[in-house]
Amino acid sequence: MLADLEELVTCESYSADHAAVARSGRVVAAQGTRLLGAPPRTLTVEGITHVQWTFGTPRVLLLGHHDTVWPTGSLKTHPWSVEQGIVRGPGVFDMKAGLVQMFHALASLPSLDGLCVLVTGDEETGSDTSRRIIEDVARRCSATLVLEPSAPGGALKTSRKGVSLYDITVRGRAAHSGLEPEKGINAATELAHQILALAGIADTVTAATGPGTSVTPTVLAAGTASNTVPAQAELSVDVRVPHAAAQEAVDRLIRGLEPQVPGARVRISGGPDRPPLDPAASQDLFALATEQAARLGLGPLRQAAVGGASDGNYTAGVGCPTLDGLGAVGDGAHADHEHVVAAALPARARLLAHLVGALR
Repeated sequence: MLADLEELVTCESYSADHAAVARSGRVVAAQGTRLLGAPPRTLTVEGITHVQWTFGTPRVLLLGHHDTVWPTGSLKTHPWSVEQGIVRGPGVFDMKAGLVQMFHALASLPSLDGLCVLVTGDEETGSDTSRRIIEDVARRCSATLVLEPSAPGGALKTSRKGVSLYDITVRGRAAHSGLEPEKGINAATELAHQILALAGIADTVTAATGPGTSVTPTVLAAGTASNTVPAQAELSVDVRVPHAAAQEAVDRLIRGLEPQVPGARVRISGGPDRPPLDPAASQDLFALATEQAARLGLGPLRQAAVGGASDGNYTAGVGCPTLDGLGAVGDGAHADHEHVVAAALPARARLLAHLVGALR
């Protein structure tokens, strides 16, 4: 398993580097072919490489991704290493170790009939080209198992927040800020009003639907010169919600934002992206996984609710029962201390194999 993991990690696959993702896709395909005994179908959508195996009529979807957030060349600063049972390298935790666990788990089964294995190449950037593929397969399946990394301590992820993404564009009118500022319409000032309005939306939604909603202004820009009233300003907004009611409430309030500076115009684009992964979508699968862990002597499983989203949000969103976080045990996704606990790899693979067997 460590040799296979090294092969995946040392083939860098930064999401924005489509050539690197294509190379990684070929490595994933070759490794899967060796362990699963069959070649995959390679799907290239808008230059992004996804890899899919289908055995018979799919009833269970095993879902993962091979792209990472680490820019090409990160191996120079974050080299592959295995020291004192800790495995390091770009993307090792999120989520190449999960792919290795999945391949080895499935290789141990006497038959793969009824399974679909889908490894996408754009999860880290929002799954724009893979979402339709994921949802189409999930609609035909009775369960989805997501090989994203575990929550702290190896906990499975039985709830994920939904994600909405917005862009707010303000248009005003330029003017010389020293000679005739009164002739301008300051887009930056209007954007400041919108940011303050956004700050109150989370509180309003929390009061109406319960805790857990966040509305976060992220990237903003305004103006062209220090002596010019800004004619345009732009803001990106990241929204996280615990359930569909909160997502709908936030959407309604953001779309209802009105200009405060006379003459300014405000345009809202974007909206709900990933639906929440509701605990109800995971409860039966988690109970089954707990039974299998007990039979294997792996100790009691724990579950966690997390703020980050995954492609499991999409599968749950189309009504397919979904269990997430079945991948590696470790820590530090997207961070300098990203790592995997080597000793947990075979145990997690055995758990997945028995869970798949129980589902079929």
